[in-house]
Amino acid sequence: MSLLQLETSLSKISNVSQLRQLHAHLFQKSVHHQNHWVSFLINQCTRLRAPPPYTRLIFDSTPHPNIHVFTSMLQFYAPLGNVYSNQVVSLYQQMQRREDIWLGTFVYPLLIKSSGLAGIAFHAHVVKLGLVSDRYVRNAVMSVYSKYGPVEHARKVFEEMPERSLVDWNNMVSGYWKWGDKVEACKLFDMMPEKDVVSWTAMVTGYARMKDLENARRCFDDVPEKNVVSWNAMLSAYAQNGCPEEALRLFDDMMDSGVQPNETTWAVVISACSSCGDSSVVDSFIQKLNQKRMHLSYFGKTAMLDMYAKRGSIESAREVFDELGVYKSSGTWNAMISAYARVGDLTSARELFDKMLERDVISWNSMISGYAQNGQSALAIDLFKDMTASNNPKPNDVTMASVISACGHLGALEIGNWAVNFLMKHHINPSISVYNSLISLYSKSGSMDDAKRIFDEIKNRDVVSYNALISGFAAHGHGMEAVKLMMKMKEEFLEPNRETYIGILTACSHAGLLEEGQKIFESIKDPDVDHYACLVDLLGRVGKVDEAKNIVDGMQKEPHAGVYGSLLNASRIHKRIDLAEFAASELFELEPHNSGNYILLSNMYASAGRWDDVVRVREAMRNAGVKKATGWSWVEYNGKMHKFIAGDRSHEMSDEIYRLLAELGRKLRNSGYIADKACVLRDVDEEEKEEMVGTHSEKLAVCFALLVTEPKSVVRVVKNLRVCRDCHTAIKMISMLEGRKIILRDNNRFHHFSDGQCSCGDYW
Repeated sequence: MSLLQLETSLSKISNVSQLRQLHAHLFQKSVHHQNHWVSFLINQCTRLRAPPPYTRLIFDSTPHPNIHVFTSMLQFYAPLGNVYSNQVVSLYQQMQRREDIWLGTFVYPLLIKSSGLAGIAFHAHVVKLGLVSDRYVRNAVMSVYSKYGPVEHARKVFEEMPERSLVDWNNMVSGYWKWGDKVEACKLFDMMPEKDVVSWTAMVTGYARMKDLENARRCFDDVPEKNVVSWNAMLSAYAQNGCPEEALRLFDDMMDSGVQPNETTWAVVISACSSCGDSSVVDSFIQKLNQKRMHLSYFGKTAMLDMYAKRGSIESAREVFDELGVYKSSGTWNAMISAYARVGDLTSARELFDKMLERDVISWNSMISGYAQNGQSALAIDLFKDMTASNNPKPNDVTMASVISACGHLGALEIGNWAVNFLMKHHINPSISVYNSLISLYSKSGSMDDAKRIFDEIKNRDVVSYNALISGFAAHGHGMEAVKLMMKMKEEFLEPNRETYIGILTACSHAGLLEEGQKIFESIKDPDVDHYACLVDLLGRVGKVDEAKNIVDGMQKEPHAGVYGSLLNASRIHKRIDLAEFAASELFELEPHNSGNYILLSNMYASAGRWDDVVRVREAMRNAGVKKATGWSWVEYNGKMHKFIAGDRSHEMSDEIYRLLAELGRKLRNSGYIADKACVLRDVDEEEKEEMVGTHSEKLAVCFALLVTEPKSVVRVVKNLRVCRDCHTAIKMISMLEGRKIILRDNNRFHHFSDGQCSCGDYW
């Protein structure tokens, strides 16, 4: 292929893959570094929205770029905004250092528009150079103030213009919309001596930004001659305001109108598909896309990847990701990481995260939130520490919400407070999500006073804020506080949702508020199965086990494991083996691999001395391939989570822990304590039973905490399973003997042990 043929081919290129092929031909002919071809290639990259790293590679291939190459590169950066401002400033500095390059007036408008927020700094520079009288320079200055503020400065430049072009009017209208000044935007629009499609499109975009879709559509319908940009503006309005079906219907209208979609159109419509609930509409769109054999840019393909990911088609998402090859942007990597995290494949997510050469804050947030939302809280915190150590990028409010949530999940109050101090020290503005995470952190760490303090500090509380505090009250058994909080919620005109009612009913159950709980249940318009599970638990806790069974039998909705689990627990408390056997048999069908159901029934048989039945249940577990979940207890100390399992001697302080355990054992027995050997699931001799229950993980954790914490300070322990009866009795007595308040969080609720009593009233 001759050079003339290559130049002719450039105008026919329709995607980046074809551009790379032509680039390879230029390389073979050793002309790839010539300014003429470099400028040509960069211009094509701008047209095709090629990945910035690839475009910069082309720029760097010429040892002495001329003014055309520089301006081509500035034109490429112009639509990308603030992200590449540092590169734009660096280009300008390179140009200044070159004695053979004359910087004409024409360079400065492009420079100002390309440099994002840094463009404001160029205002003083062009004034100093005496270029501010140039209409194009003035328009660029006004444009950058309109975009980055203050908009009043843009208006001042606008008013000082001796002659205003249509572009100037459009920039000013768009600027007011961007800063939420609807009144000035509409006033200026009405004053315009003439209007074009850009003017009308600015109004469509402005109303959409204010979530006023009715007026946005009115302006769109009034556009005299719609082009692809105006269609894209209305499509984006629908897609970004939770109306994906309307966006897809409008796309059909666009196709019927004869206006050809561009890359932005496809990206917007694909994005709408991501949140569209109607699968048939989405399938129809994908079919159209395939029929047209569209060659999407990397922006479009990233949107396609995100769509597949949100719809759970991970294999299709990965296929698109791999197709992108070297064109992957950070957004592409982030979308794929989030996709894996969303389905719980954290190994694949972390593999991609570790392969990224440059990670932005979204990359870190995707991985941290992935860990936090999939129960890997310790890994989320460790990764956050890595992020803070690297100091680039800096965490934002999204990061902090995820990390604080992870601390709450672990009950890691010390680390959580460190995260809060980090947030304050680095002046990270806390969003409502951060405040809500803080309520959960303090609630789940046993500090309800701090949870209430944070709640009171929130100026604009949302439903999640109320739900977080209500759930905290529920876990701590503060039933009346939860009920009062729901009343306050209604006074603030916030409607309780499904999670609110679950929290309230759980709170009533834990506090034994039967009458209040029943009234609240009856007030729910359409209670779901989870609400029924709470009602069964409530009835069971106050001894109305048969009534709870009647509720289960009379349910019009299919009971799930939570319903039968509530009935099984009530049967355990009230020693109703007949109902326990009924509930357990249903649970074995619904969740055959949940060891907790087998263990709970075994405990009941063991308490009754029915060892043959214990053996039968254990054999059923073995035959089903079910293994008993390992019970863990942990204590936070010196920024670390110290974990213990039953009989554990791996801790570096094991000798001291077991010495204290033996000493406490003697004190307990002298005070009348008798080990509850029914918690042992094997028919072994009495001495061995006592030894087995005596080294349960929660006892070891309590002893460790007593050793390392200050006298009279609160002891905090977290257990991943339900605390056993023997440990519950022992810890009550330890709290009295040692004069310490002990707060234990198990997988069901909080137990506040003090002076030989527990806040649960011995019902959990």
